[in-house]
Amino acid sequence: MQGQTRRVAIVTGAARGIGAATARHLASQGHAVAVLDLDLEACDVVCEEIVAAGGEAVAISADVADEAAVDAAIVTVVETFGAPTILVNNAGITRDNLLFKMTADDWDSVMRVHLRGAFLMTQAVQKHMVSERYGRIVNLSSTSARGNRGQANYAAAKAGIQGFTKTIAIELGPFGVTANAVAPGFVQTEMTEATAARLGMSFTDFTAAAVAKIPVGRGGTPEDIAALVGYLVSESAGYVSGQIIYADGARRG
Repeated sequence: MQGQTRRVAIVTGAARGIGAATARHLASQGHAVAVLDLDLEACDVVCEEIVAAGGEAVAISADVADEAAVDAAIVTVVETFGAPTILVNNAGITRDNLLFKMTADDWDSVMRVHLRGAFLMTQAVQKHMVSERYGRIVNLSSTSARGNRGQANYAAAKAGIQGFTKTIAIELGPFGVTANAVAPGFVQTEMTEATAARLGMSFTDFTAAAVAKIPVGRGGTPEDIAALVGYLVSESAGYVSGQIIYADGARRG
């Protein structure tokens, strides 16, 4: 593990995309990983990949916006691996629409998963981090936090994640806990494929249009984001806290 201490990590929304890549990356660093998502079958697949590569993982099905489900999930993690000291709040959904078409349910569903979910998970895990006098929290935001047509709910939630992150960094810092947010730009996942479909574009055309605005000349991958998260949860990142790190290839516009 190259000098890193084995820690117990929880990654939410870890059945696919950025979450799955992050779970695999943290396991490759030597951490025991709880792969948490509503989709238990998909979590099992990720866990099987981790174990086949020599890592430790457990699949847990839980709704991050359900307080009882979150509490039960943390109990399972503690009983399986011990106290969790790494938390990656990645779980998220989209319910995109223009403001005049967006329903209250569209708004509430997105806020529930992104904000309530991050709050409940962090609140449940922080007591273990405080007890251990060590913790790393990474919340997934998005460049959409700056505003994005058709995503009033998602943009507001991701902006909220940034304020939440900065506040818990202040509150938990004295206990050896850091908190940071990663805000990805265009990353090729099932979620961005769904956005392309909403816009009536092929994913190929959608990707080409996005890449045309990215100076590094390519879209991001889940592994790009996982690598950044891996640094932020490392012991080496102990002086990095309360930061919002945009990973967008220096996108213009």
